[in-house]
Amino acid sequence: MERTFAIIKPDAVERKLAGQILLRVEGAGFTVRAMRLHHLTKREAEGFYAVHRERPFFGALTDFMSSGPCVLLALEAPDAIKKWRTLMGATDPAKADAATLRKDFGSSIERNATHGSDAPETAAFELGYFFRGMELF
Repeated sequence: MERTFAIIKPDAVERKLAGQILLRVEGAGFTVRAMRLHHLTKREAEGFYAVHRERPFFGALTDFMSSGPCVLLALEAPDAIKKWRTLMGATDPAKADAATLRKDFGSSIERNATHGSDAPETAAFELGYFFRGMELF
């Protein structure tokens, strides 16, 4: 079993899509090991996305991620990182495969409904960033 970190982003929460996304998550065979609704501060968003600090989209990304509540998830499944990234689809919803979360729920490359860890090291950092001090079941 492997764990990964996922976010249902503010755009999807605002559009009341979190329940539909969670149904798809569980339907795909993931076990939710931790979940919480959280409104990121600008500082939290900047720390979380620090790897992108020098990129031109950093300010817009952190503004967006701190614009409203999101759902933070610790997911578990065999090969969870790859499985979650496949379920999410391409970053740009216009380029995402049919029946992926971003194709079905994303409205643009910036507002693409979900985030997911891209590697075991990233997953470990991201899970620790938001679920530090919390026991994951």
